[in-house]
Amino acid sequence: MLERFYFEVPSLDRKEEAIQYIEEFRRYESSVNGSGGLPRFMDNYEGWLEKLDEDSKRVPDEKFVPSRTYFLVREGDKKIIGMINIRLALNEHLKKVGGHIGYSIRPTERGKGYNKINLYLGLKVCEEHGIFKVFMDANSDNPASWRTMEALGGVFLKEYFYELDHCMVKDYEIDVKKSLKEYASLYEPFVVQIEEKRNR
Repeated sequence: MLERFYFEVPSLDRKEEAIQYIEEFRRYESSVNGSGGLPRFMDNYEGWLEKLDEDSKRVPDEKFVPSRTYFLVREGDKKIIGMINIRLALNEHLKKVGGHIGYSIRPTERGKGYNKINLYLGLKVCEEHGIFKVFMDANSDNPASWRTMEALGGVFLKEYFYELDHCMVKDYEIDVKKSLKEYASLYEPFVVQIEEKRNR
């Protein structure tokens, strides 16, 4: 049976599952990306939802940029499989480190190609918001992340040592329209729908 996925706007209905998502990363001692800061709101999920609403309306400056955060949900069991944070504008810092997209797949669901679907859907959101060149980066010792970028047509830009985190980082750029056209046949069958789907 073909597994299909969709983006879901975080809601109060998902509180317990969202917290369990972050707790799974902690059990596996794995860093979590693309969560819109959820690990800082484990005792205040409602405050996190308010933050996400504020994030979507921000005017870009050197401290903040507008962004959208989604759950990647598997249609069959309605389970939160991943998360993604999409920055709708970049300030000077994000142009150097971080880029447009941060993402994650829960540790127990890794190795199944789900993050490629996560990124594919993320590129659709970028296109809807008029973002046609996506800048992304990943630690060099995290091949699962940068290979996902390559799988969606990511072009390698450079590799460098990032002093703040004391690690090597790889930069990529994705041509959004080209990627969505060339890889539609691979990933569209796994997508429930393009538009946002809220949990009811």
